[in-house]
Amino acid sequence: MKDVRLQFPILDRLVKDKPLVYLDNAATSQKPLAVIEALSHYYSHYNANIHRGIHTLAEEATAAYEATRYAVQDFIGAASVEEVIFTRGTTEAINLVAYTWGRQNIQAGDEIIISGMEHHSNIVPWQILCAEKSAVLKIIPVSDKGELSVQEYKALLSEKTKLVALVQVSNALGTVNPVKEMIEAAHQVGAKVLIDGAQSAVHLDIDVQQMDCDFFAFSGHKVYGPTGVGVLYGKKELLEAMPVFQGGGEMIKEVSFERTTYNELPYKYEAGTPNIADTIALKAALDFISGIGKEKIRKHEEALLAYATAELSAIPGLEIVGQAKEKVSLVSFNIKGIHPQDIGILLDNLGIAVRTGHHCTQPLMKRFGIPGTVRASFALYNQQEEIDVLVAGLHKTIKMLS
Repeated sequence: MKDVRLQFPILDRLVKDKPLVYLDNAATSQKPLAVIEALSHYYSHYNANIHRGIHTLAEEATAAYEATRYAVQDFIGAASVEEVIFTRGTTEAINLVAYTWGRQNIQAGDEIIISGMEHHSNIVPWQILCAEKSAVLKIIPVSDKGELSVQEYKALLSEKTKLVALVQVSNALGTVNPVKEMIEAAHQVGAKVLIDGAQSAVHLDIDVQQMDCDFFAFSGHKVYGPTGVGVLYGKKELLEAMPVFQGGGEMIKEVSFERTTYNELPYKYEAGTPNIADTIALKAALDFISGIGKEKIRKHEEALLAYATAELSAIPGLEIVGQAKEKVSLVSFNIKGIHPQDIGILLDNLGIAVRTGHHCTQPLMKRFGIPGTVRASFALYNQQEEIDVLVAGLHKTIKMLS
């Protein structure tokens, strides 16, 4: 993958006079030239608002914007482009479902199930909804290895369960959850399922029809695309039955002071001028991934994960948090007697970018009895030599702080 690395200009920069070692990919991935150029090309050649204009620039921008919708359909295996809604990211996508489908369908006494490893964006919207509707939020426990028990999950399901909202890949542990089996179990009791794909979309092959989830959300900036754009997939019959989320231009058919009629899918949920440039550039990111191939990427990342796990495990006092059998290329760890933030600061002085803290999973950190972790997450452009730099940096950090 060294040739691929050349397509990421930021990786050539220095940090604190050291070559950048970027290991914070679970927070956001770096962008290849194809994405950067797609942004520049839009603003330089056909910057215009979309859908309603009849002039050439508007038509070109509309065509490019809608081409991304078709690319997303193919990327996640949706049945039609009508099921692809553009949002600002995974967080907005989850909130959209909570404020529309949730308010329409959740009643007092109903139950929503989430897991103990959810990101705050897949906790807080359901807490708000449950408080508003007098519904009950139930939690799937997390094992010491950082895994979910399907058996314990099934014990929580009942005729009261109306929704299961579940992360496919944990951003804090790297755990890959058995979502297909969990979706099947939820459907057996009549519940709908939302899958948070923020971490999985870049690593795993996604086929929402084969998975049979009712909703799926992911963010552009984690799949080598721009910030500020994401996707909500929903089964067409559910999206059609749901109320609107925001009011304004584009999401309407006709407006009078007496009544308003709403647009067809997917525009029903895309009020106002959207994030045109970043949505167009998202296609370049998806094309970039498809051009390399997820299987090739996955093999490279699995090799990095195996190497990093072995090298980090050999460091005295280092404990890996989250040792699930099925993981993506992410290692969270702590070093005895040293706060994660101190490790992060000293590694940054060596040009090494890792993430420290609770990773927006405070309940999960509480479950493990820790304030947070150091998280090193790997992408297709990372190399084994960078893991060696990380390990050397950790040895230096331990020596400095001991």
